[in-house]
Amino acid sequence: MDSPRRPAGRIPREVHIENDMDTGTDHAQGGRGHGGPGPLRIKDALTRILATLQPCTKQERVTVRQALGRVLGADVVATGNVPAHTSSAMDGYAVRGADLPTAGTGTFHLAGSALAGHPFAGEVGAGECIRITTGGALPHGADTVVVQEEVTVHGARVHITAGHHTGQHVRRAGENVAAGATVLHAGRRLAPADLGILASLGITEVLVFRRLRVALFSTGDELRPPGEPLGAGEIYDSNRCTFHGALARLGAEVLDFGIVRDDPAALRMALQDAAAGADVVITSGGVSVGVADHVKAALAQVGRIGFWEVRMKPGRPIAFGRLDSGAAFFGLPGNPVSALVTYYRIVQPALDFLSGAEPRLPLALTVPTRDALGKARGRCEFHRGCLEADPTGTFSVRLAAPEGSGILRSMSLANCFIVLPEDSGPVAAGALVRVEPFAAFV
Repeated sequence: MDSPRRPAGRIPREVHIENDMDTGTDHAQGGRGHGGPGPLRIKDALTRILATLQPCTKQERVTVRQALGRVLGADVVATGNVPAHTSSAMDGYAVRGADLPTAGTGTFHLAGSALAGHPFAGEVGAGECIRITTGGALPHGADTVVVQEEVTVHGARVHITAGHHTGQHVRRAGENVAAGATVLHAGRRLAPADLGILASLGITEVLVFRRLRVALFSTGDELRPPGEPLGAGEIYDSNRCTFHGALARLGAEVLDFGIVRDDPAALRMALQDAAAGADVVITSGGVSVGVADHVKAALAQVGRIGFWEVRMKPGRPIAFGRLDSGAAFFGLPGNPVSALVTYYRIVQPALDFLSGAEPRLPLALTVPTRDALGKARGRCEFHRGCLEADPTGTFSVRLAAPEGSGILRSMSLANCFIVLPEDSGPVAAGALVRVEPFAAFV
C-alpha cells in the first residue's frame, strides 16, 4: 500500500458523501468480528469508510493517448496561449474595423490571402482586405472578419455593406487557454476533451496516479463460469462480468480470482491471496445471514470488520473492513441488482478517493413519477427508472422493469435511479421524486 498523502488544496473528504436525504443516528460499532447491532445510513457508512482510507501516492508518466480515464497527478499549467495567434473564426475577408462603412457600401482592395497555416506576410492598410479562411492568422493591421456570404467580389474589388462591427468573427490569442493558466487540476479523471486540451498545449506525456489494483471474486457453490454446462440448482456467475465492466471504466487493474466455494477455509485463503497484491478486495455473495454465508467469519480471521449492514434497498447486507495486509475489503450481496447498486453508492466513491480522484458530486433532478412506488420507512430505496421527455420537453420518470433484486435486466433497461429517502413512505403517481441519471456514475 502507498504511504498517506494529503495533497494541498484537496477538497475535504466530506463532499464525497452524498446526501440521500436520510435521517437517524449511527448506531453501529466496529470491531474484529463484529459489525455492530444495527445498519448504518448510507452517508454514515461512507464517512466510516473514507475515514480509514488513504489515497494512492505513486505516480507514473503515460502518453496523452493512454491517459483516458486516468487520474491526473499534478496540475497542468499552460506554457503558451491557445490559440497561439489571433485568427479567423469564419471563411471571409479580414479588414480594419475603422474602415467598415456606417451606411451604404464600402469598396476594399483585395491585397492577398491568409490561409490556415499560410499567413499573410504584410500589413493590411487603409481600404484593403485580405481573403482569410477559418483558422487563418489575422494579418497585422486587421481586427475584423466579414464572412464571405456577406460580400460581393469583382476581381480585386470587394464590396461590403454596412451593419458589421469591429472585432466580429475573430478568435483572440489565448481565448481558449491563456499562458500561465492552470487548465487541469491534480485529481481530475481525464475525459476525452481533456486529452484534446493537453494536445493543444503540445503535451505528449502526462503525470497520473497509478491504477488501483482491485481483486475480485464471487462466492457460492451454485455458481459456474459462463460457457460451462449447468448442473441442477446452478446458475452462471454474472457479477464478476458486471464488476469487470464497472472497474474498467474507473481504469482499475482487475485481479480476477474466479469463483470460491462456500467453505470457510477456502474463503479465508482466497481473501489472503487476493489481498497480497491488491489495494482493494471486492467479493459478491456470502454476506447475509444464511448458513452458507461465511465471508464475514473469514474476514474476521484475516482482518477487521467495520460494518456489514446499510439502511438501503436493494443492498442492505454489505460488509466493509480492512484485511491484515492493509487492503480495503467490500463484501457485496450476491443478488446482481443489490451488488451493482451497492457498488455504485458505496464502493465507487471509495475507489475514486483511493485513486486520488476529485469527488464526483451526484447529478440529481426532481421530476414527476408516472408510476406509484411502494416504500417502507427507515431505509433509502433505489428504484430503477427510465427518465424520459415528452414532445414538449417535459421530463418524467417511470419504472424500467420488474424490480426484484435478482432481475439484472432492470438495471440494463434503466437510465437512472429513483431515490426515495429514509423518511419517505409510499409515493403516488404524479408525485415529484429525486432521480439520479446513471451517467453521473460513469
